Amino acid sequence: MISPRRSPADTRLRLLAETVLQPAFAGTTPPDWLRRRLAAGLGGVVLFARNTPDAETTAALTAALRAENPEVIVAADEEGGQVTRLESATGSSWPGNAALGHVDDPELTEQVAAELGRFLAEAGIDLDYAPTADVNSDPANPVIGVRSFGADADAVARHTAAFVRGMQGAGVAACAKHFPGHGDTGLDSHHDLPLLDLDLETLHRRELLPFRAAIQAGVRSVMAGHLLVPCLDRDNPASLSRPALTELLREELGFQGLIVTDALEMKAVHRGADIPELAVRAVAAGADAVCVGMQRTDEESLLALRDALVTAVHDGTLDEERLADAAERVHRLAAWRQEARRSVGTGVPRTAAGRAPLGRLVARRALEVHRRPGAALPLGEAPVVVTLAAPAHAALDGPTAWGAAGPLAELRPGTTGLGLTENQVSSEALDRAAAETSRPLVVVVRDAARLAWVGRALHGLLERRPDAMVVELGWPGTDRPGAVHLATRSPSPVAARAAAELLCGSLPD
Repeated sequence: MISPRRSPADTRLRLLAETVLQPAFAGTTPPDWLRRRLAAGLGGVVLFARNTPDAETTAALTAALRAENPEVIVAADEEGGQVTRLESATGSSWPGNAALGHVDDPELTEQVAAELGRFLAEAGIDLDYAPTADVNSDPANPVIGVRSFGADADAVARHTAAFVRGMQGAGVAACAKHFPGHGDTGLDSHHDLPLLDLDLETLHRRELLPFRAAIQAGVRSVMAGHLLVPCLDRDNPASLSRPALTELLREELGFQGLIVTDALEMKAVHRGADIPELAVRAVAAGADAVCVGMQRTDEESLLALRDALVTAVHDGTLDEERLADAAERVHRLAAWRQEARRSVGTGVPRTAAGRAPLGRLVARRALEVHRRPGAALPLGEAPVVVTLAAPAHAALDGPTAWGAAGPLAELRPGTTGLGLTENQVSSEALDRAAAETSRPLVVVVRDAARLAWVGRALHGLLERRPDAMVVELGWPGTDRPGAVHLATRSPSPVAARAAAELLCGSLPD
């Protein structure tokens, strides 16, 4: 049987459609289907922790991807702090945005972003889905927290710009997210559709300020968030909204780089919807790259996305010029990356031990210490460490380790630890945890002010042991409970180590 001949126009449309797709995949080597699609012109891929167990493996993977298509854009979420891909198993070597915002030294933020950028460049990453430019204006929001530089829009704006300069100065494209701002929402877009319910004046004065700063700093990419913003569009989330992406971001704010969607499988937009249809709506609204495959993808699903875009051009749902413009913006980013790498070069060590101790410096400077008069510090003997183990954040990708029991045990041999989840907390469990009164008690928490069960368990322990010390590794509340309270604003290993060093009296000057 003779296959029907494709017209040159259809071949061109298929190429344009594949150019704007950024799928994920399984494994640490490219599967055969992905090699075929790359050779056919697939424009990008996104890596998750399942692809990046270490930097050396990641570098080999990205080289294999680029061997099939030298212009492919390789993207990853590497924010530092809470969200990391290349260091998912061990935790990030950098404490992240909230710690940097608390220190409030934009030059230091730029240095950290440059170091992180060199690390990514050496591993072959072209586009970092960072920085988080959201203003954490509602500390109870479940999705941003320590991923934000802070609650003050001006501060977030100056650190967003500094991060962009540092990252792109290292030859890796930055991506400001989650446009137009996710910090004043009550839901996590991984699970439901958040509502950003404010007036247009507040949106411009607060949420959009960091994105304006990123654009002025030359940011190469902006990620559209899955959130409903009625003052812009009452019917569509921002990621599928022409008023948000084309009229506001592209025309009013003047952004000319790559607009990428957050993952289309997120329940904020998916919720039973057809993902190929969502891809068409996103590109029609103004998106240039479609991120898919958070839960993995395959050739069949990728071709369904491609064919949906082609069909949409044929039936008039999607303008061909819009699709061509999106593909051209992908090519521009690829050309920028190639030129930037030639200008900057790479060559930093791929292992955490080989990098400069900048992350440790930030973590130490970010420590906020509250000490009640008469509180015993440093620890004179090995403590009991109780960790109130909150569930992993939805933006994480794998069981990233967190907590301070490990570094405390290194500094005070004989330290013992106990982890309590929400289901394990009871009056009897708290009694047992606080029973050994001859030894210091250290309680390690994350987001105790936001997570009601963590706050209740913490105060239950402090009622039993008023002398207990508290290490907060998340976004701190307005009070500082405990005989000694340390706020790190980061769950990263470097932040936990800094807290342990201070508690043990071994923090360097």
